[in-house]
Amino acid sequence: MPELPEVETVARGLAKRVSGDTIESVWLGSKPEPLKSPASEIVATLESKRIANVRRVGKHIVIDLENGGRASSRAEKKKADKGVRPTQANAQWIVHLGMTGRMLVCQPDDDVEKHTHAIAKLRSGRELRFVDPRRFGRLSVTHGFQAPGSEPLEVELERFVSLFHGRKTPIKSALLNQNLLSGVGNIYADESLFRSKIRPRRRASSLSKEDLRRLYLAVQEVLKEAIKLGGSSISDYVDADGEEGFFQLQHRVYGREGEPCLVCKTPIKRIVIAGRSSHYCPHCQK
Repeated sequence: MPELPEVETVARGLAKRVSGDTIESVWLGSKPEPLKSPASEIVATLESKRIANVRRVGKHIVIDLENGGRASSRAEKKKADKGVRPTQANAQWIVHLGMTGRMLVCQPDDDVEKHTHAIAKLRSGRELRFVDPRRFGRLSVTHGFQAPGSEPLEVELERFVSLFHGRKTPIKSALLNQNLLSGVGNIYADESLFRSKIRPRRRASSLSKEDLRRLYLAVQEVLKEAIKLGGSSISDYVDADGEEGFFQLQHRVYGREGEPCLVCKTPIKRIVIAGRSSHYCPHCQK
């Protein structure tokens, strides 16, 4: 599943390419799973709206919308005449990529992939397409979207320490709790724990403030490095241009079970914590 660096990369790419453009029409596929909001509400909210910005909130892509001028006003009046509830200004299109979701900017004559679930036709002549073979991704519309937990790249050290201090769950599980930190997933939790020399099974309550300070710095470092390299392409992840990321080449423990630690040569171990794979070095991490 795309985590914070991958979602950030996609959001930045979309922001550069479609901000300022206007959604003229929307096509939605027949599969119900990707639609978290009713299809009619999604269409009514998106059509004739200008894309003000695209950004990441947690693991979600947030597309900020605003009225698109006279054309938008005419479209809203037409919808009202047909009994369609008018949408509020400053609505948001929320995209969760799930495990295999992709948001692609395409030309209208590009082949439409088999698992395309949404096509937004833009005034510029291009199309914004949502493709998701496994259909775990979700599309919705709302206002004032917020992630449930703290933003990992903005949270201050004192707040970070307070999130985990005294918790009896394994620190790996706590890092994956989106109500605490929104955006950190399996890959970057493993990599952060390795760099901070903390075993994933250690109870959060056993960590000293110095341990948590090292973990805080490691989370920041790993996420920023991963964003710089465009994220980790493990399976289906590509950015808005269809390009893969490169941070998987920098993984020190994740996916390296049985391979020698890059620091001490001890074989990397894999364990399962709360149903999730965890990779660590039994010598470097205590």
